[in-house]
Amino acid sequence: MKKSLFFLIPLLTACAGEPPQNIGVQNGKLTACPESPNCVSSYESSEEHGIEPISATLEQIEQVLLTLDEANIVSANNNYLYAEFTSGLMGYVDDVEFLYDQASGLTHVRSASRLGYSDLGANRDRIESIRDKL
Repeated sequence: MKKSLFFLIPLLTACAGEPPQNIGVQNGKLTACPESPNCVSSYESSEEHGIEPISATLEQIEQVLLTLDEANIVSANNNYLYAEFTSGLMGYVDDVEFLYDQASGLTHVRSASRLGYSDLGANRDRIESIRDKL
Protein backbone atom coordinates (compact mmCIF):
# COMPACT_ATOMS: atom_id res chain seq x y z
CA MET A 1 0.00 0.00 0.00
CA LYS A 2 2.74 2.47 0.89
CA LYS A 3 4.43 1.76 -2.41
CA SER A 4 1.32 2.77 -4.37
CA LEU A 5 0.97 6.03 -2.40
CA PHE A 6 4.52 7.04 -3.27
CA PHE A 7 3.72 6.31 -6.90
CA LEU A 8 0.78 8.77 -6.80
CA ILE A 9 2.73 11.70 -5.35
CA PRO A 10 4.64 12.49 -8.57
CA LEU A 11 1.41 12.18 -10.55
CA LEU A 12 -0.44 14.63 -8.33
CA THR A 13 2.36 17.19 -8.26
CA ALA A 14 2.73 16.91 -12.04
CA CYS A 15 -0.69 18.55 -12.41
CA ALA A 16 0.76 21.88 -11.32
CA GLY A 17 2.83 22.33 -14.48
CA GLU A 18 5.44 25.03 -14.95
CA PRO A 19 4.52 28.69 -14.47
CA PRO A 20 3.93 30.33 -17.86
CA GLN A 21 6.60 32.64 -19.20
CA ASN A 22 4.28 34.59 -21.50
CA ILE A 23 1.94 36.24 -19.00
CA GLY A 24 1.95 39.74 -17.58
CA VAL A 25 1.31 43.11 -19.13
CA GLN A 26 2.20 43.31 -22.83
CA ASN A 27 1.68 46.65 -24.60
CA GLY A 28 -0.58 47.84 -21.80
CA LYS A 29 -2.83 44.75 -21.87
CA LEU A 30 -2.89 41.25 -20.45
CA THR A 31 -1.66 38.47 -22.74
CA ALA A 32 -4.24 37.14 -25.21
CA CYS A 33 -5.89 33.79 -24.57
CA PRO A 34 -4.67 30.75 -26.50
CA GLU A 35 -7.05 29.10 -28.96
CA SER A 36 -7.97 26.40 -26.42
CA PRO A 37 -11.23 26.98 -24.51
CA ASN A 38 -9.57 27.00 -21.06
CA CYS A 39 -9.05 30.76 -20.75
CA VAL A 40 -11.15 33.91 -20.29
CA SER A 41 -10.03 37.51 -20.59
CA SER A 42 -11.70 40.89 -20.48
CA TYR A 43 -9.54 41.88 -23.46
CA GLU A 44 -11.11 39.14 -25.62
CA SER A 45 -14.31 39.72 -27.60
CA SER A 46 -15.23 36.17 -28.61
CA GLU A 47 -18.08 34.42 -26.80
CA GLU A 48 -15.72 31.58 -25.83
CA HIS A 49 -13.00 33.72 -24.25
CA GLY A 50 -14.58 37.11 -23.50
CA ILE A 51 -15.60 38.18 -20.00
CA GLU A 52 -16.45 41.59 -18.58
CA PRO A 53 -13.85 43.51 -16.53
CA ILE A 54 -14.50 43.80 -12.81
CA SER A 55 -15.79 47.06 -11.29
CA ALA A 56 -13.38 47.07 -8.35
CA THR A 57 -9.89 48.15 -7.36
CA LEU A 58 -7.00 45.73 -6.96
CA GLU A 59 -7.14 46.26 -3.22
CA GLN A 60 -10.76 45.10 -3.14
CA ILE A 61 -9.95 42.08 -5.30
CA GLU A 62 -6.94 41.23 -3.14
CA GLN A 63 -9.16 41.21 -0.05
CA VAL A 64 -11.43 38.64 -1.71
CA LEU A 65 -8.47 36.49 -2.82
CA LEU A 66 -7.12 36.43 0.73
CA THR A 67 -10.33 34.67 1.84
CA LEU A 68 -9.99 31.89 -0.75
CA ASP A 69 -8.02 28.79 0.29
CA GLU A 70 -7.25 27.88 -3.32
CA ALA A 71 -5.71 31.29 -4.13
CA ASN A 72 -2.05 32.18 -3.72
CA ILE A 73 -1.04 35.76 -4.56
CA VAL A 74 2.31 35.50 -6.33
CA SER A 75 2.95 39.17 -7.04
CA ALA A 76 1.22 42.51 -6.81
CA ASN A 77 2.04 46.13 -7.50
CA ASN A 78 0.04 49.33 -7.91
CA ASN A 79 -1.88 48.21 -11.03
CA TYR A 80 -1.19 44.46 -11.53
CA LEU A 81 -1.88 41.37 -9.43
CA TYR A 82 -0.98 37.78 -10.31
CA ALA A 83 -2.36 34.79 -8.41
CA GLU A 84 -2.27 31.03 -8.78
CA PHE A 85 -5.38 28.98 -8.03
CA THR A 86 -4.87 25.32 -7.15
CA SER A 87 -7.71 22.82 -7.41
CA GLY A 88 -8.28 20.73 -4.31
CA LEU A 89 -8.53 17.24 -5.76
CA MET A 90 -5.91 16.99 -8.49
CA GLY A 91 -3.77 20.04 -7.76
CA TYR A 92 -4.26 21.64 -11.18
CA VAL A 93 -2.99 25.22 -11.25
CA ASP A 94 -4.66 28.11 -13.07
CA ASP A 95 -2.97 31.47 -13.56
CA VAL A 96 -5.15 34.51 -12.83
CA GLU A 97 -4.14 38.08 -13.57
CA PHE A 98 -5.75 41.41 -12.77
CA LEU A 99 -4.81 44.75 -14.38
CA TYR A 100 -6.34 47.91 -12.95
CA ASP A 101 -7.22 50.69 -15.40
CA GLN A 102 -7.35 53.89 -13.36
CA ALA A 103 -8.95 55.90 -16.18
CA SER A 104 -12.02 53.64 -16.35
CA GLY A 105 -12.00 52.47 -12.74
CA LEU A 106 -12.21 48.87 -14.00
CA THR A 107 -9.95 45.90 -13.43
CA HIS A 108 -9.23 43.75 -16.46
CA VAL A 109 -8.85 40.05 -15.84
CA ARG A 110 -7.35 36.96 -17.44
CA SER A 111 -7.79 33.46 -16.03
CA ALA A 112 -6.22 30.48 -17.79
CA SER A 113 -5.55 26.83 -17.10
CA ARG A 114 -1.89 25.97 -17.03
CA LEU A 115 -2.43 22.44 -18.42
CA GLY A 116 -5.00 20.66 -20.55
CA TYR A 117 -7.40 21.80 -23.21
CA SER A 118 -10.86 22.27 -21.72
CA ASP A 119 -11.57 23.55 -18.21
CA LEU A 120 -15.34 22.87 -18.31
CA GLY A 121 -15.95 26.55 -17.54
CA ALA A 122 -13.85 26.65 -14.35
CA ASN A 123 -11.99 29.85 -15.24
CA ARG A 124 -15.17 31.74 -16.14
CA ASP A 125 -16.90 30.46 -12.99
CA ARG A 126 -13.94 31.56 -10.86
CA ILE A 127 -14.01 35.14 -12.15
CA GLU A 128 -17.78 35.39 -11.78
CA SER A 129 -17.49 34.05 -8.22
CA ILE A 130 -14.90 36.72 -7.38
CA ARG A 131 -17.19 39.34 -8.97
CA ASP A 132 -20.10 38.10 -6.81
CA LYS A 133 -18.01 38.29 -3.62
CA LEU A 134 -17.26 41.95 -4.32
